[in-house]
Amino acid sequence: MFWRLLIFSLLLFGLMMLFSTLAGIINFTNASSMLAFVILLAVLLALLIAGKWIDRREITGFGLQLSKAWWQDFGFGLFLGALLMALIFLAAWLTGSLKISGYFQKWISNTPFIWQFLDALFFFICVGIYEELILRGYLLINLAEGLKFNWFGKKGALITALVISSLIFGVLHIVNPNASWISTITISLAGVFLGLGLVLTGRLGLSIGLHITWNFFQGNVFGFPVSGSRFGVSLITTELTGPVWLTGGAFGPEAGALGLMAMLIGCLLILLWVQRNGKLALRKELTGYQPKTRHG
Repeated sequence: MFWRLLIFSLLLFGLMMLFSTLAGIINFTNASSMLAFVILLAVLLALLIAGKWIDRREITGFGLQLSKAWWQDFGFGLFLGALLMALIFLAAWLTGSLKISGYFQKWISNTPFIWQFLDALFFFICVGIYEELILRGYLLINLAEGLKFNWFGKKGALITALVISSLIFGVLHIVNPNASWISTITISLAGVFLGLGLVLTGRLGLSIGLHITWNFFQGNVFGFPVSGSRFGVSLITTELTGPVWLTGGAFGPEAGALGLMAMLIGCLLILLWVQRNGKLALRKELTGYQPKTRHG
């Protein structure tokens, strides 16, 4: 497990540097969305290479079994992220913790709002996919396999892998604008929230869909900061005026009590979604590493 993670990290870093350099040479107009796209390409290529020569498993082994159930999970995740952020917006508005200051805000004056809005959606689609592939699809699964000791058990390995991958997720956001130790803790909890779908279904569909709409509706529909950053274009322009402990302040709802409550509601709804088929249990088979056998 250790060597797989180390080699994958070095491979991914190298591919990201290569792809980012090529994108810089081409000099695309919209740097942020194009950078997200090239990172996504780098992650997908790294997974293909790792799957074939490092992990020796199919890419479906990283939670990408694109079955009917996978797409159903993805659709539910999209709905859930939008719903939870709407609840945060409504709660903040009802408690007088936000002020609506405008509508259809855009950051490039001579470009139609709809194109900037769709560009932001494309950005968050890319981010939602590649962050889940790295943190949950590769890291969490490899950790779960590597931590499966006899005295630990499969369930303990999976839960520990979820916790460790979530802590890493939180630490990676510590360099974000307006980050603090509180936001690092809450983002780590968000990692558990995002990873719950994978450990209960064995599929990444729910996690990816949830990640995409959570970020997009947060920043580009309701105008909140997203993990400390504002993205310029939003359907509704809002200002958080309530106490920081409630709203998350300049970091956004993810660092406040409203965000935490939304995550708790989201976890409950995920449990209900998975239980609808009468099966609610940790997918302990994720801890079983079975590399492809080589033939010839």
